Amino acid sequence: MTNWRTVFGHDSPYDPQVDGIETAIDTARNDGYTVIEGACGTGKTMIALTAGIDLVRDPDTGYERVLVLTSVKQQLRQFEDDLETINENLPADWDPVSGLTLVGKADVCPYNREGKAGFDDGTVYDRCETLRDRTRDLTGEGGETTARNLVGRARSQQIGLADSADRTGGAFLETAGEPTPYPPALPEHGDGGPVGAETEYCPFYAQYLEDLPDEANDGDAAEAIPYDFTDAGMITPENLVARSVAHGTCPHSVMGAALGHVEVVIGNYYHAFDSRTVGSFTGALVDESTFVVCDEAHMLEPRVRDLVSEGVADSTLRDAETELSRVIQPVKFEREGRRAAGGSKTADADLVRAELADSDVSYEELNRTLEFVGDLRTELDRRVTDFLDRKHRGWQSNLTDLPDEEIPLRDPAVPAEDELTEWANAANYGDADWVRAEAVGAVVARILNEAEDEDRTRAAPAVGRVLGEWYRQGHTDYFREIELERTWDDTEPADSWRRAYNARLGLHNCVPSDAIGSRLASFGGGILMSATLEPMDAFTEVTGLRYLERAEDRPVVERRYGLHFPAENRESFAVAVPKFTYDNRGSPSDVRGPGEHGQRNPTRTHYADAIQKIARLPGNVLVGMPSYAEAEWIAGVLERRVDKPILLDAASDDQTTQSLKDEFFAGDGKVLVTSLRGTLTEGVDYSGDRLAAAVVCGVPIVNTSSPRTKAVRRAYDDEFGDGFTYALTIPAVRKARQAIGRVIRSPADVGVRVLLDERYARDSWDSVRPYLPEDNEFQAVSPDMLDVGLERFRSRRSSQ
Repeated sequence: MTNWRTVFGHDSPYDPQVDGIETAIDTARNDGYTVIEGACGTGKTMIALTAGIDLVRDPDTGYERVLVLTSVKQQLRQFEDDLETINENLPADWDPVSGLTLVGKADVCPYNREGKAGFDDGTVYDRCETLRDRTRDLTGEGGETTARNLVGRARSQQIGLADSADRTGGAFLETAGEPTPYPPALPEHGDGGPVGAETEYCPFYAQYLEDLPDEANDGDAAEAIPYDFTDAGMITPENLVARSVAHGTCPHSVMGAALGHVEVVIGNYYHAFDSRTVGSFTGALVDESTFVVCDEAHMLEPRVRDLVSEGVADSTLRDAETELSRVIQPVKFEREGRRAAGGSKTADADLVRAELADSDVSYEELNRTLEFVGDLRTELDRRVTDFLDRKHRGWQSNLTDLPDEEIPLRDPAVPAEDELTEWANAANYGDADWVRAEAVGAVVARILNEAEDEDRTRAAPAVGRVLGEWYRQGHTDYFREIELERTWDDTEPADSWRRAYNARLGLHNCVPSDAIGSRLASFGGGILMSATLEPMDAFTEVTGLRYLERAEDRPVVERRYGLHFPAENRESFAVAVPKFTYDNRGSPSDVRGPGEHGQRNPTRTHYADAIQKIARLPGNVLVGMPSYAEAEWIAGVLERRVDKPILLDAASDDQTTQSLKDEFFAGDGKVLVTSLRGTLTEGVDYSGDRLAAAVVCGVPIVNTSSPRTKAVRRAYDDEFGDGFTYALTIPAVRKARQAIGRVIRSPADVGVRVLLDERYARDSWDSVRPYLPEDNEFQAVSPDMLDVGLERFRSRRSSQ
């Protein structure tokens, strides 16, 4: 047994860290889970890593690795930093703890990173798989050459280029600060063949294949890793790429070879909860020898709900029709004694028959699935057209103004068979047509990939999978609808809804607790942690942990650690202004007009006055609103009232958001206004003097009129008894607490935290005060008393 203090990365742990580490170790030894709500500054990442590494280094526990899952990139980097801190402070006679961060192919492929050889983020996966297949075909049993020869050919091309051009002329592909042994263009193999018959291949993957040990000698893929990963410590994606390309090998393949051997693996939720990712890449991590850490665990439920939901776009249905037709056509033409344009299809017909003979799919099933998918698309078109005719009369002449829409396929509040299934039954499509589409899709993809010698992602398997799930899943836990997402496609007819919309058949998992609980049951034990998990009973129910405790007798131990920083450094208020609900405030558009407010609305006046007072505090102020529309409203008010720069966030890409953050942090105090459903209120580090105050306006409950939201609420009613509380209220309060928690991040931080809405301040039928921490940190005050508290804060700031 090791002493966890040897692993701990700092000289003296906080008291909560001591309790958290020892609780997690003891619980995991009994195959259990520790659930930790710890305020910012608790040191949760160090708690989790210390406990997990101690268990892994103890040979008596059976744990071989720690798997960290987080949905926030900043937290991912925090785990990397803390592991490096641990390694820096280990005793001299200890081996460093090996660590690896998992990322996608787009982040590590040398060609894609540098935008070479026709790679881009949208096609990198398919292009990579095709090149890998070609490289394996060239070097495998019966292949034309060897991996060593392919590597040598690519290296010789680079040498030739270096002889004929200087290094600044682009002869060497460089990435992650390292030169590679290959040119920027893909090499080709074509010994003795006709011009134009050469085969592109990936030299990085060829080097990886060359380094792989002989399977006949029980070789391990880890032997292909070009560095000693047991002595390398924490390998970040940038480290991985640099080390791999310097050797000339494939970074992504090296990642896959290493992930089952390092002691700490850092990834995203989909690395454990997405069935396709687990099946193709991370399956070796999902077993009882893994200690799993679910960071930002308040996001576990919504993230997994998305991962275990399914959907298929209208365009994918169209592509599947095309793929099915291309497989059917050669056999059909042969039977009819016809020739396709461009020559005989006899060879293709032979391929189709051979593949069908090797499978349990018949030619008749190919035709039947083609008919089903075609009719399904026609029915989808009819339903979308009817919906738009009802809700947006004359929509054909106003395509650019159409909003996103949901078309429910049943009453969301009444579980029943969906209308699309009813249509299929009436059209004589039975159980077999839904279920067999999956097998048909797999065969179609195999035939096309073999015929074209290109391992592309095909549409038919995706369509088949969704149709199979549509048939198999229940009608209470799953909700079916048509989703219309605004887009624009000039190739579609001017009066077609497809010009303005991408339609998608959505199959949404309303209650992911079974999926979460069954996956957690696969691991040996672990920690689920966040700054905002209360109420714990609700959290353990919706994540399936309570089921593990009851049905599998696996312990679930809860710990709560509040702010342990000096109380005099902060002021925290829950202000009893009128509820910020639609009934009280109306729409932002209702109050715009001449003057400051247009039509004066008492609720909005209260909020504008309170927010103005907070915004005038010295330093940076964060204002969180329930939506971007409300953020735009209050930003307009503050621009007229506050003598500070007002920065308005909007739904945008990561680069734009990062630029906005940089502007906010630079220079003198500013006000940043955003939506509580955006990315600036969770996982962003506002430590030090980056944030002096934060105010949350209203309880950010999602749109309750959405059909999907209604279906989730009804499913939670059936599962947990109170759907509104479990599915809507508690997640909303966690959103608010995440935003307000940005202010105090360290013992030196000083700031104000304000929750505006009487539901935070008073006990009532819809009060959310019970879902705030039990330490009475947030003082319930009237709007007038807010002035007193803010003045107290100003005085404290001026005296420091």
